[in-house]
Parts: sequence; C-alpha cells; structure tokens
Amino acid sequence: MPYLYRAPGPQKHPVPKDARITHSSGQSFEQLRQECVQKGILFEDPDFPANSSSLFYSERPQIPFVWKRPGEIVKNPEFILGGATRTDICQGELGDCWLLAAIASLTLNEKALARVVPQDQSFGPGYAGIFHFQFWQHSEWLDVVIDDRLPTFRDRLIFLHSADHSEFWSALLEKAYAKLNGSYEALKGGSTIEAMEDFTGGVAETFATKEAPENFYEILEKALKRGSLVGCSIDTRNAAESEARTPFGLIKGHAYSVTGIDQVNFRGQKMELIRVRNPWGQVEWNGSWSDSSSEWRSVGPAEQKRLCHTALDDGEFWMAFRDFKAHFDKVEICNLTPDALEEDALHKWEVTVHQGSWVRGSTAGGCRNFLDTFWTNPQIKLSLTEKDEGQEDCTFLVALMQKDRRKLKRFGADMLTIGYAIYQSPSKDEHLNKDFFRYHASQARSKTFINLREVSDRFKLPPGEYILIPSTFEPHQEADFCLRIFSEKKAITRDMDGDVDIDLPELPKPTPAGQETEEELQFRALFDQIAGEVGMAASCTSGNGKLEFKEFKVFWDKLKKWTNLFHQFDTDKSGTMSSYELRTALKATGFQLGCHLLQLIVLRYADEGLQLTFDDFLNCLVRLENASRVFQALSTKDKDEEFIHLNINEVRSSLRRALLSECLLNAREGHP
Repeated sequence: MPYLYRAPGPQKHPVPKDARITHSSGQSFEQLRQECVQKGILFEDPDFPANSSSLFYSERPQIPFVWKRPGEIVKNPEFILGGATRTDICQGELGDCWLLAAIASLTLNEKALARVVPQDQSFGPGYAGIFHFQFWQHSEWLDVVIDDRLPTFRDRLIFLHSADHSEFWSALLEKAYAKLNGSYEALKGGSTIEAMEDFTGGVAETFATKEAPENFYEILEKALKRGSLVGCSIDTRNAAESEARTPFGLIKGHAYSVTGIDQVNFRGQKMELIRVRNPWGQVEWNGSWSDSSSEWRSVGPAEQKRLCHTALDDGEFWMAFRDFKAHFDKVEICNLTPDALEEDALHKWEVTVHQGSWVRGSTAGGCRNFLDTFWTNPQIKLSLTEKDEGQEDCTFLVALMQKDRRKLKRFGADMLTIGYAIYQSPSKDEHLNKDFFRYHASQARSKTFINLREVSDRFKLPPGEYILIPSTFEPHQEADFCLRIFSEKKAITRDMDGDVDIDLPELPKPTPAGQETEEELQFRALFDQIAGEVGMAASCTSGNGKLEFKEFKVFWDKLKKWTNLFHQFDTDKSGTMSSYELRTALKATGFQLGCHLLQLIVLRYADEGLQLTFDDFLNCLVRLENASRVFQALSTKDKDEEFIHLNINEVRSSLRRALLSECLLNAREGHP
C-alpha cells in the first residue's frame, strides 16, 4: 500500500543545498560524530545494524560474514587515497554492477562526486566510526549516516572494494546506498541510470545504438564534456545469456561505464575511439584497439600517454567507435540538466515536480487500453505559454518515476510497467471523464510503457493547454510516483485532482402549516406513523439528536435522488457499483473531491473486489454531507464579533483525518 499523504499541487525543484537529515535520532552527521567523540566511543548505527537483516531478506549467507571496521582489516585505513578514481571500484559478490558502473562514472565529475561523497570525513583526527553520504531521492537530497562496520570474510571485503585494500570510500558508499534501499540484497539487479540519477538529481535519456542518430559520437562527446554520467550494456535474449561472455570478451546483460571518447591519428586518418570500463576491474574487450592490440603500435608514446593507454587487466579498455555501436545495444546518459546534446547552447530550464499515487480502486486506472478506468488516473494540467526562441513550438521534457520500488522488494514488489500520455485540454477546467478519452486521441506519449524506475522523453508541442496522465500499464496496480516537467520557457502546471469543491443546495424551507398540499399531508402522516411522538434519531441539523419532519423530508428527497444515481452506476444490476465510478457519482451529488480524499473514501467503503453496496454509498454521502454542512455553518458563524474562516484546505484536512482515523480503527478491529 503506498503512502497516501501528498503535498497538494506542484512543488519547486529544490536547489541542492543542505540535505535532509534521515537518521532516526533526528541528529545530523556532525552532531552524532561529536557525541561519539565526547563519549570516547565508536558509532554503531541502530537504523542499519551489523547483522543479517541488513544483508539479505530472502536468503541466508552462504559463508559466515564477520562485520569489521576498516581499522580491524588493515593497519592504516584511508577514506580516499590519491583521489577518488574509477579504478577504486571493483565488484564483489553482490550483483550490483549497475551501481558500480554509475559510481565509476561519478568519479569523472568532481563537483558531483563531492556532493555525494562529502569531504568532511576521514580516519584521521575526529574519527568516530561514522560516515555520511548524500543521495537524491524523488526531488530532494538526503543525508545518509552509517557506521563503518563492513561485511568481511577472512579479513577481505565481501562486496564492493577498491583495488587498493587500504582505501574504503567506495565500500562505505555502497553500504550507505544499501541502507537507503533497505539492504544489500535490494541492490541486486538494476539499471545504471537509476543510480546515476540518485547521484545527481539529473534526468535520463536512453539511446539504442543500432538506431542512434548520425551524430551519436558528437552527442556522447558533448555529454562527457558537460559532466553527464554515461553507461552502456549488451542486451540478453533470455536468462541463460545473463553474464555470458562473447568471443570478444564482452559480458552480456552487464553494466559498463563510458569513461572517455577521443580521436587518434591512425595511418593518416582520424580514428574515433571510445573508452569503456567493466566494474569487475578485469575481463576486457579483446578486439581492435584493445589493450594489447596491434593498432597501438602505430600510435606514438606521447599520444598513448595522452589517452592514458595501458596494457593492464584493470577492466578499462579502448575500442573503435564503430565496434562500440556494433557490439553494445544500449547507452544511458544522465544529464545534469535536460539540455539537448545535439545543440550547442546551454539553457536555463524551468522545473516543476508533482508527487502522487496510483491507488487501487480510485486512481490506478491503467493505460488507455483500459478505457473504463483510464480516466480515473491522476491528471496534471500543463500550460505552455511561450514559444522557444525563434521557434513555433514549446520544448519540454517529462520524467515519470515510480518511487521506493527497490526498497519494497523485500515485500515482493517489482518495478511496474509505467508511462504517460498527453492530451489537448478542452475549455472545461476539471478532471476529464471517460467520454473525453473515448473520442479524443493523445497529442504525445512516452515512447513506451516499460518496467524501469523512470520513463522520460522530450517533446515539442504548440503553445496551449494540455492534460498529462501518468499511469501504470495494467489497472489496479499501486505505487507512489514523482513526475518532473522540464521546460525551456516557463510552463504552468496544476494538479487537476488537488481541489475540493463542494456545491450543496440550500435546505428548502418547510411549507407553512395550512398551506401543505395533499401529497405533503400524506407524507407528514407517514412520518408521524414511523416516528411517533419521540421523533426519529438520525442525522439532524437542529442539534437535538432527532430527525424532525422538515429534516426527514429533505433526507427523503435526497434518498430518492441518491437511489436513482446508484442504480445509474450499477450498470450490471448486481446491487453494487465500481469504486472507479465513485468520483463521477459524487460529483453528480455536488462533491468534487481531490485524489487523496477519494483514495481514503475508497479505502474505507469499497470491498476487496473494489465494489460499493448501496448501504456503503449512502453512508458515504450522509457523512460527506453532514461534514460539509457543519463546515459551511462554521465558516460564516459570528462568535464574539470574530468570524471563523475555514478555507477549503482546512475542510480537506479535517475530512482526511476523520476518514483515516476510521480506516485505522476498522483495521484494528478487523472490520472491512
């Protein structure tokens, strides 16, 4: 079940500054370190203990792990020795080559590296067994504190380690990232671009090398010059091919880093070369321009030195760019800004962020293939008002990220297949209904729905207003998401589901005695027969706890209206209505609710099959109406010459609290 609370509306993209403290104590790294120094103790992290729960969640260690601090492994440990470089990353027994490839790329950008690996820590003066690293998560920077106890076997690190066994920054970085995601096992398998984004807050672009543009070499050259992180891989056709070695020494389904690109004079011609690194720290390309190939004999010593060419089996190698395109299938680029790598100009990008949820039964509608529920997905209005310089269209980039799926792996969660569609917005400023999507095609969409953490694409559309709909491919799948919209010119975005709009008719005044029609007289006689002299206890407006005749008449009229409405949405005449239709049904009664309130109502009243009975529907409406009447009365009440003003946010918050409390109470008592 995803976290349900969401801040309403778009948020500003935060500028990297002080990262948010995440330790359960509420203390910063420096506060924790100073506390340990004053007490003369080494820090032990209760949030990520040195035991098997931090290692694995689905298996038992095959060898006896011993947690040791660096000073217990080597005599003189160093945090960083001679600068943090790509040769400091050697893979251990964990299948996280995607993470290691990203770390290797990170070392090529000093500014980005200093953000992730703060320089205010070492094994020297002030050492207290505590270190910290900073990661970007869903539009904010987090400061992750760890102790320096690392899993070992026979005094050797089990997982990521440096080629120099006395250097520990990379092993500690891996531990901090494991803590961020819940365990070391959670790091098994992934996409390099995922870690690259967590190291930079950047935005991803993916290229299929066989379909890459003609200027692909220039694109990669510009990316590396701008400090972008670049990774590459070879596709596998089945599980048996995973980590299979090709005749040329390359590993299928394995994540590599691109660490350089250059040209060299070769037999009178310019030869385009690219440098790639295997995070294993060994096993290299053995074709043309590999470490010991004959091509290097035609290159002078000075040129070889400029290219840092060596014949060491260190996992890094050069290859001809044409061979790179022929042997590798995919290249992932994490740009620190969304500037197009085909252009020379740098732009200042406007960024807005929307946080949301797909919740089963209310806002998890699936893609357009599922018309009956697609319209219930969250909808974000995008207003493009300014054209690009000298252009007729507006450029923008949309990045949709599903949140915390790696952290939830221990509970059986996998990456969902996600994507989005963009529609021209009609003049009505409201959540679009099913009929709109029945008759209107999208103006743009993500290239594909895919089970990656993030899907991002670049678009050019004429100025105007659009509706952007993020969704999973299948309906009824739950997740939290973060949607980022980058635009070259200022774009206005608004969550179409964030507002609460209540439009209730005024209660009718009773017909004066002696002026009642025959029908009203008969209705009064019925009321007297049912209620007797004591009155009817129900939902009243007079505050006496009883339902009087005028209130009963209003309720009776509403009951008839609500009954007809329920039958209208009970399309299969089963006596129930789909929870996905609740938004439309509530709107017809005067309630237009935001996503979060709707999610809580469905959580409270819908059954496991996402259906509401008539009693549930009626109970929901009575409670909504009563709460709304109370707030309407209070919002205009004059008390001691001071007006009590309740804005719509207060109404929303109070209704949320009431519904959430009821949901929790029912869950404790075992009620549906």
